[in-house]
Amino acid sequence: MGSLAVIAVDGIPEVVPGADLADLISDAAPDLRDHDCLVVTQKVVSKAEGRLVEIDPDDPLSHKPLVEQESVRILRRRGELIISQTSHGFVCANAGIDLSNVGRGQAALLPIDSDRSARGIRDRLKARRGVDLAVIVSDTFGRPWRRGVTDVAIGCAGIGAIADLRGTQDALGRELQVTEVAIVDEIAAAADLVMGKSTNTAVAIVRGLNPDWFRRGNVVGEIVRDPAEDLFR
Repeated sequence: MGSLAVIAVDGIPEVVPGADLADLISDAAPDLRDHDCLVVTQKVVSKAEGRLVEIDPDDPLSHKPLVEQESVRILRRRGELIISQTSHGFVCANAGIDLSNVGRGQAALLPIDSDRSARGIRDRLKARRGVDLAVIVSDTFGRPWRRGVTDVAIGCAGIGAIADLRGTQDALGRELQVTEVAIVDEIAAAADLVMGKSTNTAVAIVRGLNPDWFRRGNVVGEIVRDPAEDLFR
């Protein structure tokens, strides 16, 4: 794998509840190819799936009861910020509830099952276009000990979430003992470079990935660390 292309998919209209994302993507991306990986932002997936909730537009804290509702465990509170664990197993700020890029007086919840959302888009595109590709649903997360946010995968289909390099050798011939690479997170972060946070670009194509990565995969099952192995909870 010598090079990658990351291509923004423009021309997708405003997504409303009930919209068929596969149709919208198919119309906007006529050059889809086998082994492309589509990265689709959580926001448009949530919109299409009707995961929008009305809140008081004049109360900046009106979404806080939703955070409690969407959390299975509260880990930290600091001022208005809540770090919680969602039913998916994700640990994130405010249970992933987002007020950006939605209408005034609305909040977007995470998809109920982002892996299923990714599979649905992938399967419909395969049926319509005959292409064998992967789909990642991405969202923006903060990270412990590091400033700034980055996009990560919260769902995937057609690609393994983890590349397990344990047992292989590094460039100097030493056997790798613990190296597991979260390739779907790396792909999501790369796609965000062409999508940005303030544009209406909600889909990107990442082309040139290792074909060996294309297999059945899911984020929750592969990436979310078992609490018994987690040193920080």
